[in-house]
Amino acid sequence: MLAMEEAKKQLILEDLQWFKGAKDYYAQIGKPWKRGYLLYGPPGTGKSTLVAAMANLLDYDIYDLELTTVKNNKQLRRLLIETTCKSIILIEDIDCSLDLTGQRTEKKEGDDEKAGEKDPLKDKTVGEKEAKDKKKKGSDVTLSGLLNFIGGIWSACGEERIIVFTTNHVDKLDPALIRPGRRDLHIELSYCRYEAFKMLAKNYLRLESHPLFETIGTLLEEIDVTPADVAENIMPRSVKATTAEDCLKKLVVYLKKSKKEKKLKAEQELLLEGGEKLALGEISGGPVKRTS
Repeated sequence: MLAMEEAKKQLILEDLQWFKGAKDYYAQIGKPWKRGYLLYGPPGTGKSTLVAAMANLLDYDIYDLELTTVKNNKQLRRLLIETTCKSIILIEDIDCSLDLTGQRTEKKEGDDEKAGEKDPLKDKTVGEKEAKDKKKKGSDVTLSGLLNFIGGIWSACGEERIIVFTTNHVDKLDPALIRPGRRDLHIELSYCRYEAFKMLAKNYLRLESHPLFETIGTLLEEIDVTPADVAENIMPRSVKATTAEDCLKKLVVYLKKSKKEKKLKAEQELLLEGGEKLALGEISGGPVKRTS
């Protein structure tokens, strides 16, 4: 069971169940029978776990696609054709896979250059830079090629597929990648709060309630920790006599320590900010020597 808010979990469940039985609907509207998901949030919030749960629910295969190992758009198309129906195509950390936004920016800058005004020396330098960048990234996949992969004519090959992007930094993605029609459902997986903690306690400790739940719930509202952090701290460490209460107490100690560290960090940042303002004030307000 996933550690997330019940309403969000129900939304995902209903969407997947609708998609699985929507073959006739997609045929009626003349669109490929596919669905796009964007999962975003800090590391450790369960993005990969959610994809695995989706595959288990639907009984689909998972294709984990690493874009940096794909040589070019042609190979990307071939990979799409080779994937089977009833599958999830997963591209993790899409913002880190390729500098897709940068490629489009460079193209725009090149289009703005006027014919006949090229500097041969500059062209040579740019060519050398592009060759180095190409060697570094090891892939010629373009933004256009990826867009065709997920939403163009090539995406119509096959049916009953779900294409999932994950990212820790949704603000870094090109808007063309995540617009409606390409990413049908955007799901934020955030830090662990009380509802998610109760699910973890039920899964890991078989607990529905405990006097320490209230204390833990209060602490979770005051600091940001991931479900992975919480799970790590409530998991029994040995087969010896480690009770559920011992695990909860260990979590409380961890959360209080994290809260203390957060407070200390905030105080240090405040002192640093105050010191910088003081230094600037002394510089601007100090005596000015004039020479003639």
